[in-house]
Amino acid sequence: MTSRDQSPEEHAGQRPEAHDLGLSHDLPTLLSRRRAFGLAGAAGLAAALAACSSASDSSTGSAGSTGAGPGAGPGGPPGGGPGGGSNVQVGDGEIPEETNGPYPADGTNGANVLTESGIVRADLRSSFGDGSAVAGGVPLTFALTVVDVSGSDDAGKPAAGAAVYAWHCDREGRYSMYDDQISGENYLRGVQEADANGTVTFTSIFPACYSGRWPHIHFEVYPSLADATSASNRMRTSQLAFPEDVCRQVYASDGYQASVANLAKVSLDSDNVFSDGYSLQMAKLSGSVDQGYRATLRVPI
Repeated sequence: MTSRDQSPEEHAGQRPEAHDLGLSHDLPTLLSRRRAFGLAGAAGLAAALAACSSASDSSTGSAGSTGAGPGAGPGGPPGGGPGGGSNVQVGDGEIPEETNGPYPADGTNGANVLTESGIVRADLRSSFGDGSAVAGGVPLTFALTVVDVSGSDDAGKPAAGAAVYAWHCDREGRYSMYDDQISGENYLRGVQEADANGTVTFTSIFPACYSGRWPHIHFEVYPSLADATSASNRMRTSQLAFPEDVCRQVYASDGYQASVANLAKVSLDSDNVFSDGYSLQMAKLSGSVDQGYRATLRVPI
């Protein structure tokens, strides 16, 4: 599968000012805990990194609880332009390469939260630095297990020491740092380092279904925590999909009213990202609206 360049997400926003000294200031402490990450040896890692060159996405459509972000106009508002594409070659059995959309905040279209101090965290619900808002919604914990399948072992090798940057919209269908109403916030974004099993775990809220897109979470995989400061270092960009039955249960709860109508207008087969196949991107869910949900996904690269 190849990267798709269409995304119907659309918001307005300003890039918040950088604060503190950035992730590079935090790394001496963080890296004392970091394990080396090999992608089937040095040759495999070099090949993967060489494949990660940026291209451009084109994005149209709208997001938000009403199907258009606040202030959205024809052609899309400022600050919500195309993110960076990729020409990564994806092998059989690997998770598909996807667009990072117009709201990645990874430096590909201006804003870069990856360089900010505080981005390495497990709990994504609150903003950090100059932001103060906390995202409300049905509790969600999601765990991504990154597996290197480039070697001869069919089961793959846990990508211990890899880093994952994850981000998604809030209960109202807005993306922090881009939407007019929350352009000064950076919640629902964060980076984690994979443990010995190749797993990263985030605490968050269940994202909305906004107009034109199936409910999803964006993520980028990096060779190491040190590399997770620039999108040019990413090895894979993909998206996690949610099962329909769980979405319907969540969207029947308070605060997700707009998602009910939006979900009724889209399907996995019509979604511009998942329509060509989603078997490797569909998360396994357990839990309930009252107790919160846990989502898991294996990420073979």
